[in-house]
Amino acid sequence: MAIDTSRFTIHPEVKDALASGQAVVALESTIISHGLPSPRNVAVAGDIEQSVRDGGAIPATIAIIDGVVKVGLTPAELEILGDPNSNVIKVSTRDLGPVLAVGGHGATTVSATSHIAHLAGIKYFATGGLGGVHRGAQDTYDESGDLVTLARTPITVTCAGVKSILDVGATLERLETLGVTVVGFGTDAFPGFYRADSGFGVTWRVDTVAQAAAVGIQRDAIQAPGAVIIAKPVTEADQLDLALHDRVLAEGLAAADKAGIIGKDVTPFLLDWFHTQTNNQSLEVNVTLINANARLAAEIAVAALKS
Repeated sequence: MAIDTSRFTIHPEVKDALASGQAVVALESTIISHGLPSPRNVAVAGDIEQSVRDGGAIPATIAIIDGVVKVGLTPAELEILGDPNSNVIKVSTRDLGPVLAVGGHGATTVSATSHIAHLAGIKYFATGGLGGVHRGAQDTYDESGDLVTLARTPITVTCAGVKSILDVGATLERLETLGVTVVGFGTDAFPGFYRADSGFGVTWRVDTVAQAAAVGIQRDAIQAPGAVIIAKPVTEADQLDLALHDRVLAEGLAAADKAGIIGKDVTPFLLDWFHTQTNNQSLEVNVTLINANARLAAEIAVAALKS
Protein backbone atom coordinates (compact mmCIF):
# COMPACT_ATOMS: atom_id res chain seq x y z
CA MET A 1 0.00 0.00 0.00
CA ALA A 2 1.40 3.39 -1.02
CA ILE A 3 2.08 6.13 1.53
CA ASP A 4 -0.60 8.83 1.69
CA THR A 5 1.41 11.81 0.47
CA SER A 6 -1.17 14.20 1.89
CA ARG A 7 -0.10 12.98 5.35
CA PHE A 8 3.61 12.38 4.61
CA THR A 9 5.69 15.20 3.18
CA ILE A 10 9.40 15.55 2.55
CA HIS A 11 11.02 19.00 2.64
CA PRO A 12 12.19 20.01 -0.86
CA GLU A 13 15.85 20.24 0.21
CA VAL A 14 15.71 16.72 1.67
CA LYS A 15 13.81 15.36 -1.32
CA ASP A 16 16.35 16.83 -3.73
CA ALA A 17 19.24 15.45 -1.68
CA LEU A 18 17.77 11.96 -1.67
CA ALA A 19 17.04 12.09 -5.39
CA SER A 20 20.57 13.23 -6.23
CA GLY A 21 22.27 10.71 -3.94
CA GLN A 22 23.54 13.17 -1.33
CA ALA A 23 24.08 12.18 2.28
CA VAL A 24 21.05 12.81 4.51
CA VAL A 25 20.81 12.41 8.29
CA ALA A 26 17.52 12.10 10.16
CA LEU A 27 17.06 13.88 13.49
CA GLU A 28 14.42 13.24 16.14
CA SER A 29 12.28 16.00 17.56
CA THR A 30 11.55 14.96 21.15
CA ILE A 31 14.71 16.80 22.20
CA ILE A 32 13.00 19.99 21.01
CA SER A 33 9.64 19.52 22.71
CA HIS A 34 10.47 17.29 25.68
CA GLY A 35 14.24 17.25 26.15
CA LEU A 36 15.24 20.90 26.48
CA PRO A 37 13.61 24.01 27.95
CA SER A 38 12.17 26.82 25.83
CA PRO A 39 13.49 28.97 24.19
CA ARG A 40 16.87 27.20 24.24
CA ASN A 41 15.32 24.17 22.52
CA VAL A 42 14.71 25.87 19.17
CA ALA A 43 18.20 27.37 19.09
CA VAL A 44 19.74 23.97 19.87
CA ALA A 45 17.61 22.33 17.16
CA GLY A 46 19.12 24.74 14.65
CA ASP A 47 22.61 24.03 15.98
CA ILE A 48 22.10 20.29 15.59
CA GLU A 49 21.00 20.74 11.99
CA GLN A 50 24.10 22.89 11.40
CA SER A 51 26.28 20.14 12.88
CA VAL A 52 24.91 17.77 10.24
CA ARG A 53 25.70 20.31 7.54
CA ASP A 54 29.20 20.78 8.97
CA GLY A 55 29.69 17.04 8.52
CA GLY A 56 28.75 17.28 4.85
CA ALA A 57 25.15 16.01 4.93
CA ILE A 58 21.63 17.42 4.72
CA PRO A 59 19.62 17.38 7.98
CA ALA A 60 16.07 16.01 8.09
CA THR A 61 14.44 16.74 11.43
CA ILE A 62 11.29 14.61 11.68
CA ALA A 63 8.03 15.53 13.40
CA ILE A 64 4.26 15.66 12.95
CA ILE A 65 2.69 19.07 12.37
CA ASP A 66 -1.10 19.41 12.19
CA GLY A 67 -1.47 15.69 11.59
CA VAL A 68 1.08 15.56 8.76
CA VAL A 69 4.40 13.69 8.96
CA LYS A 70 7.20 16.08 8.11
CA VAL A 71 10.62 14.85 6.99
CA GLY A 72 12.63 18.04 7.26
CA LEU A 73 11.22 21.11 8.97
CA THR A 74 10.93 24.81 8.26
CA PRO A 75 12.03 27.36 10.88
CA ALA A 76 8.37 28.06 11.62
CA GLU A 77 7.72 24.36 12.26
CA LEU A 78 10.70 24.19 14.62
CA GLU A 79 9.16 27.11 16.51
CA ILE A 80 5.87 25.20 16.86
CA LEU A 81 7.69 22.22 18.35
CA GLY A 82 9.60 24.43 20.75
CA ASP A 83 6.58 26.35 22.02
CA PRO A 84 5.43 24.88 25.36
CA ASN A 85 1.89 26.04 24.51
CA SER A 86 1.69 24.04 21.27
CA ASN A 87 0.50 20.85 22.99
CA VAL A 88 3.10 18.72 21.23
CA ILE A 89 2.68 15.02 22.02
CA LYS A 90 5.64 12.70 22.51
CA VAL A 91 5.14 10.19 19.69
CA SER A 92 6.46 6.64 19.52
CA THR A 93 5.53 4.34 16.64
CA ARG A 94 2.39 3.20 18.48
CA ASP A 95 1.18 6.81 18.65
CA LEU A 96 1.55 7.65 14.95
CA GLY A 97 -1.94 6.56 13.92
CA PRO A 98 -3.81 8.41 16.68
CA VAL A 99 -1.84 11.65 16.27
CA LEU A 100 -2.40 11.67 12.53
CA ALA A 101 -6.07 10.86 13.03
CA VAL A 102 -6.71 13.81 15.34
CA GLY A 103 -4.51 16.20 13.33
CA GLY A 104 -2.19 16.95 16.24
CA HIS A 105 1.42 18.00 16.66
CA GLY A 106 3.90 15.25 17.54
CA ALA A 107 7.57 15.13 18.49
CA THR A 108 9.03 11.83 17.34
CA THR A 109 11.04 9.51 19.57
CA VAL A 110 13.87 7.29 18.37
CA SER A 111 11.39 4.59 17.34
CA ALA A 112 9.05 6.87 15.37
CA THR A 113 11.95 8.77 13.80
CA SER A 114 13.66 5.54 12.72
CA HIS A 115 10.45 4.21 11.17
CA ILE A 116 9.67 7.42 9.30
CA ALA A 117 13.27 7.92 8.16
CA HIS A 118 13.31 4.40 6.73
CA LEU A 119 10.05 5.07 4.86
CA ALA A 120 11.62 8.19 3.39
CA GLY A 121 14.73 6.30 2.29
CA ILE A 122 17.08 7.81 4.87
CA LYS A 123 19.69 5.39 6.19
CA TYR A 124 21.39 7.47 8.88
CA PHE A 125 20.02 8.93 12.08
CA ALA A 126 21.61 10.88 14.95
CA THR A 127 20.23 11.20 18.45
CA GLY A 128 21.42 11.81 22.00
CA GLY A 129 20.62 8.58 23.82
CA LEU A 130 18.40 5.62 23.06
CA GLY A 131 15.47 4.50 25.16
CA GLY A 132 15.75 1.10 26.76
CA VAL A 133 14.78 -1.12 29.65
CA HIS A 134 13.65 0.85 32.69
CA ARG A 135 14.89 0.08 36.18
CA GLY A 136 12.56 -2.39 37.87
CA ALA A 137 11.32 -3.73 34.52
CA GLN A 138 11.36 -7.26 35.95
CA ASP A 139 8.21 -6.20 37.80
CA THR A 140 6.73 -3.57 35.48
CA TYR A 141 7.77 -4.90 32.04
CA ASP A 142 8.54 -1.26 31.23
CA GLU A 143 10.86 -0.86 28.28
CA SER A 144 11.04 1.60 25.45
CA GLY A 145 9.45 0.93 22.08
CA ASP A 146 12.77 2.07 20.61
CA LEU A 147 14.18 -1.42 21.07
CA VAL A 148 11.61 -3.31 19.02
CA THR A 149 11.64 -0.73 16.24
CA LEU A 150 15.43 -0.84 16.03
CA ALA A 151 15.22 -4.62 15.77
CA ARG A 152 13.23 -4.39 12.54
CA THR A 153 14.56 -1.19 10.95
CA PRO A 154 17.77 -1.28 8.87
CA ILE A 155 19.14 2.12 9.84
CA THR A 156 22.44 3.30 11.29
CA VAL A 157 21.95 5.26 14.51
CA THR A 158 24.70 7.37 16.05
CA CYS A 159 24.13 8.01 19.75
CA ALA A 160 25.79 8.31 23.17
CA GLY A 161 24.52 4.92 24.29
CA VAL A 162 21.31 4.74 26.29
CA LYS A 163 20.19 7.24 28.86
CA SER A 164 21.94 6.57 32.17
CA ILE A 165 18.61 6.78 33.99
CA LEU A 166 17.79 3.33 32.54
CA ASP A 167 18.93 -0.20 33.32
CA VAL A 168 21.89 -0.21 30.93
CA GLY A 169 22.85 -3.86 31.41
CA ALA A 170 19.32 -5.10 30.76
CA THR A 171 19.05 -2.83 27.72
CA LEU A 172 22.21 -4.28 26.21
CA GLU A 173 20.88 -7.79 26.80
CA ARG A 174 17.63 -6.90 25.03
CA LEU A 175 19.47 -5.35 22.10
CA GLU A 176 21.49 -8.54 21.75
CA THR A 177 18.38 -10.72 21.90
CA LEU A 178 16.63 -8.53 19.32
CA GLY A 179 19.56 -8.75 16.93
CA VAL A 180 20.56 -5.08 17.04
CA THR A 181 24.26 -4.52 16.31
CA VAL A 182 26.06 -2.32 18.85
CA VAL A 183 29.45 -0.86 17.92
CA GLY A 184 31.62 1.41 20.02
CA PHE A 185 33.15 4.34 18.17
CA GLY A 186 36.70 4.73 19.41
CA THR A 187 35.85 2.88 22.62
CA ASP A 188 35.53 -0.59 24.11
CA ALA A 189 33.06 0.76 26.68
CA PHE A 190 29.37 1.28 26.08
CA PRO A 191 28.65 4.99 26.66
CA GLY A 192 26.31 6.09 29.44
CA PHE A 193 24.85 9.28 27.93
CA TYR A 194 25.93 11.83 30.58
CA ARG A 195 28.88 9.53 31.31
CA ALA A 196 31.60 8.41 28.92
CA ASP A 197 31.50 4.87 30.33
CA SER A 198 28.34 3.15 31.51
CA GLY A 199 30.31 0.38 33.17
CA PHE A 200 29.45 -2.10 30.42
CA GLY A 201 31.52 -3.11 27.40
CA VAL A 202 30.80 -3.52 23.70
CA THR A 203 31.52 -6.54 21.54
CA TRP A 204 32.52 -4.56 18.46
CA ARG A 205 34.61 -1.44 17.99
CA VAL A 206 35.46 0.87 15.08
CA ASP A 207 37.91 3.76 15.10
CA THR A 208 37.21 5.60 11.83
CA VAL A 209 34.16 6.87 9.99
CA ALA A 210 35.03 4.59 7.08
CA GLN A 211 34.92 1.55 9.36
CA ALA A 212 31.62 2.71 10.84
CA ALA A 213 30.14 3.18 7.39
CA ALA A 214 31.31 -0.27 6.33
CA VAL A 215 29.33 -1.93 9.11
CA GLY A 216 26.04 -0.51 7.81
CA ILE A 217 26.94 -1.21 4.20
CA GLN A 218 27.67 -4.87 4.93
CA ARG A 219 24.52 -5.13 7.07
CA ASP A 220 22.53 -3.98 4.02
CA ALA A 221 24.43 -6.32 1.71
CA ILE A 222 23.32 -9.35 3.73
CA GLN A 223 19.85 -7.83 4.34
CA ALA A 224 20.06 -8.15 8.10
CA PRO A 225 16.85 -6.65 9.47
CA GLY A 226 18.02 -4.66 12.48
CA ALA A 227 19.72 -1.35 13.13
CA VAL A 228 23.40 -0.67 13.63
CA ILE A 229 24.08 1.40 16.73
CA ILE A 230 27.25 3.49 16.54
CA ALA A 231 27.86 4.37 20.19
CA LYS A 232 30.03 7.47 20.56
CA PRO A 233 30.81 8.52 24.15
CA VAL A 234 30.87 12.09 25.36
CA THR A 235 34.47 12.99 26.15
CA GLU A 236 35.64 12.56 29.73
CA ALA A 237 36.29 16.29 29.84
CA ASP A 238 32.67 17.04 28.89
CA GLN A 239 30.91 14.33 30.91
CA LEU A 240 28.88 15.10 34.01
CA ASP A 241 30.78 14.80 37.31
CA LEU A 242 30.34 11.14 38.26
CA ALA A 243 29.54 11.67 41.95
CA LEU A 244 27.02 14.37 41.06
CA HIS A 245 25.48 12.11 38.43
CA ASP A 246 24.97 9.22 40.82
CA ARG A 247 23.52 11.38 43.58
CA VAL A 248 21.07 13.20 41.30
CA LEU A 249 20.00 9.95 39.65
CA ALA A 250 19.22 8.29 42.98
CA GLU A 251 17.25 11.31 44.17
CA GLY A 252 15.40 11.62 40.87
CA LEU A 253 14.36 7.96 40.83
CA ALA A 254 13.05 8.31 44.37
CA ALA A 255 11.13 11.47 43.43
CA ALA A 256 9.57 9.84 40.37
CA ASP A 257 8.51 6.83 42.43
CA LYS A 258 6.98 9.04 45.12
CA ALA A 259 5.07 11.03 42.49
CA GLY A 260 3.78 7.85 40.80
CA ILE A 261 5.41 8.72 37.48
CA ILE A 262 5.67 5.69 35.19
CA GLY A 263 6.07 4.70 31.55
CA LYS A 264 7.02 7.24 28.91
CA ASP A 265 6.64 10.07 31.44
CA VAL A 266 9.68 8.89 33.43
CA THR A 267 12.33 10.00 30.92
CA PRO A 268 11.22 13.65 30.53
CA PHE A 269 10.71 13.88 34.31
CA LEU A 270 14.22 12.62 35.06
CA LEU A 271 15.85 14.71 32.33
CA ASP A 272 14.19 17.80 33.77
CA TRP A 273 15.23 16.68 37.26
CA PHE A 274 18.84 16.37 36.10
CA HIS A 275 18.74 19.81 34.49
CA THR A 276 17.35 21.40 37.65
CA GLN A 277 19.46 19.55 40.21
CA THR A 278 22.74 19.96 38.33
CA ASN A 279 22.12 23.65 37.66
CA ASN A 280 21.83 22.85 33.94
CA GLN A 281 25.21 21.10 33.78
CA SER A 282 23.45 18.00 32.41
CA LEU A 283 21.72 20.12 29.77
CA GLU A 284 25.09 21.32 28.52
CA VAL A 285 26.37 17.73 28.35
CA ASN A 286 23.25 16.76 26.40
CA VAL A 287 23.74 19.60 23.92
CA THR A 288 27.43 18.78 23.50
CA LEU A 289 26.90 15.10 22.82
CA ILE A 290 23.96 15.48 20.40
CA ASN A 291 25.92 17.94 18.29
CA ALA A 292 28.91 15.59 18.24
CA ASN A 293 26.65 12.68 17.27
CA ALA A 294 24.99 14.70 14.50
CA ARG A 295 28.32 15.58 12.94
CA LEU A 296 29.60 12.01 13.23
CA ALA A 297 26.42 10.61 11.63
CA ALA A 298 26.88 13.02 8.73
CA GLU A 299 30.51 12.01 8.29
CA ILE A 300 29.53 8.33 8.30
CA ALA A 301 26.81 8.98 5.71
CA VAL A 302 29.30 10.81 3.49
CA ALA A 303 31.88 8.05 3.91
CA ALA A 304 29.30 5.45 2.92
CA LEU A 305 28.71 7.25 -0.40
CA LYS A 306 32.44 7.25 -1.13
CA SER A 307 32.98 3.55 -0.43
